[in-house]
Amino acid sequence: MRYKVTHQKHLVISTCGFWTSKGNYDAVIPMFDHFCGKDKYTTVLCGQGELFSVPELKGRTDAYLETIRRAGAEYAAGGIRAETQAELAEPLYPRDVFEKMADASWGIAKGEDAGVPADESHSFTTQMAALYRPDGVERVLEFHYTDIDRTYQILLTKQGSEVITENFKPYTTRIETPYSLWRSISRNEISGKDALFQRLYKVIGDFNLMLKWDELFGTSAPPKGADVTPSRKTNMMILLLPWIAIWIAIAIDSIVGSAVGIAVAALVPLLWLAFRPVVFEQISVPIVAGISLAVLFGANTRLIVSGSYLIFGLIWFIGAFTKIPLTAHYSASGYGGESAFSNPLFISTNRILTAAWGVLYLVTPIWTYILMGTGLSPYIGLINSILPALMGAFTAWFQRWYPARYARG
Repeated sequence: MRYKVTHQKHLVISTCGFWTSKGNYDAVIPMFDHFCGKDKYTTVLCGQGELFSVPELKGRTDAYLETIRRAGAEYAAGGIRAETQAELAEPLYPRDVFEKMADASWGIAKGEDAGVPADESHSFTTQMAALYRPDGVERVLEFHYTDIDRTYQILLTKQGSEVITENFKPYTTRIETPYSLWRSISRNEISGKDALFQRLYKVIGDFNLMLKWDELFGTSAPPKGADVTPSRKTNMMILLLPWIAIWIAIAIDSIVGSAVGIAVAALVPLLWLAFRPVVFEQISVPIVAGISLAVLFGANTRLIVSGSYLIFGLIWFIGAFTKIPLTAHYSASGYGGESAFSNPLFISTNRILTAAWGVLYLVTPIWTYILMGTGLSPYIGLINSILPALMGAFTAWFQRWYPARYARG
């Protein structure tokens, strides 16, 4: 009390092991009230503090530490905002999830496993299961750790998850992996997607679970509605629209078709206000406009229409060898968004599909040129839509079959 501290600012930072800081600082706060003066200092009190030492949970704890850094900048600028304080006070995980992970960490078994000595692999699997976010689908996920010859099943229900070690049920998805590898994947020491592509582990059964893994077992903080800015999606129809317009319209009437082609090419940039543009669309717009102008100024319609299929095929075939294959831009939204671009199996699948579409459109000019010399010329656009329709059905099947077949090893 001999020293004047009114000019000083005080900040108390503390963690506790319980699931929330609420009720755990009832003795500490009065002490600092006495030292610093009530309401004269700032606190950052965090429950579940032991989780910061668990490498497998870095996705969540790092997100919290980012909020801490933001709070530090705000404090230096004058004070931590109320919204940031609320984020800091929010528990890392819900109570039931944290208690399951804590029990597993301390080797405390409940339910069917009560009284059974827990080993490291069992505790690890139980902690992983505790992170499960139910999505309304019931599954049986089986893990076989090949290097330690242990098998566990995680019953994924609409209510939550449960790990069992005996009386196994028929699995829906089975992962055969070295235990050491799966620990490394959980710690982000190696990418699970890369490890699968390198065939370091196998997935048998329903592969859809793996496609939704981050959503179901992700350790990162769930996005907050107010902070999420919806990103514009891509739409393959924007790529196809100007080409389809000239294939159908020019074959019916060259003058009217040319005008339609120019009009549609001019419309596409307006669609980019609502959808994210893709480089292949940006390339297509001037090409389609140029083809339409060429026909308008008297170019041979038969050669132009046949040649347009060849150009379109070249765009697709070249698109199979770019860093991100053409089809990947349009299918990524169904596989986690742009994060799918770092998945080598996703890229490989789309590279094959893009090349297949490229080959189809590279051979299409052959029969197009022949048919345009017959009475079927006005119907060439409709005729040439039959194979792409079949190819579309093949694409939908291949996107599911190939990754699952690859994962089985």
